[in-house]
Amino acid sequence: MSRFQSHGESHLVSRIGWMRAAVLGANDGIVSTASLIVGVAAAGSSKSAILIAGGAGLVAGALSMAAGEYVSVSSQSDTEKADLAREAEELANDPDAEHHELAGIYMMRGLTPELAGQVATQLMAKDALGAHARDELGISEITTARPIQAAWTSAATFAVGAAAPLIIVTLTSPHLTIPVVSGASLVFLAALGAAGARAGGAGLARPVARVVFWGAVALAVTAGIGKVFGIVA
Repeated sequence: MSRFQSHGESHLVSRIGWMRAAVLGANDGIVSTASLIVGVAAAGSSKSAILIAGGAGLVAGALSMAAGEYVSVSSQSDTEKADLAREAEELANDPDAEHHELAGIYMMRGLTPELAGQVATQLMAKDALGAHARDELGISEITTARPIQAAWTSAATFAVGAAAPLIIVTLTSPHLTIPVVSGASLVFLAALGAAGARAGGAGLARPVARVVFWGAVALAVTAGIGKVFGIVA
């Protein structure tokens, strides 16, 4: 057995791609749907009208999240592909200059000129484009854009997040909709912040405080708008 053989170590950063989309989707699902429900309820709407508005918000929001994530992450993917194509062309046209450039990167990281040149030579011999993608462009397996993964993750978690306040509405008396949905949604947001922090290996206090604060702001603003501008026929 080689003394350099991997011992199966797992790093939290490997989750960054799907976890960002999941947290964003669930957070938006809770905040936007709960705010919509509270705003419509504050306008004096019936329970059925509130459920219809919330359900429409769930479907529209999930589709919007999927489309938005797919478009934005696809743009990142297109940029990565363009950079890789340009790098491949430069490697084909002037490999010596690219070797010098890669060695310079390793020298800036602390290697001696001789060792930096050796490292660049060996890495380029195995996978020149991969070495430049990783060390010059900052593109790696972990950070590579995955549009489909981001779109499905955001849409699914948005729908789950949006369903939570809708379920609360069905279980709550109409005159208690605003306080109960608001309170439950803040609890959901706190749990989401804690889950995201734990999955990412971060502390709990700041992530939880962030999502609860902005969720409370959104709920308060939409409730105020519904109260001031709502007109019930």
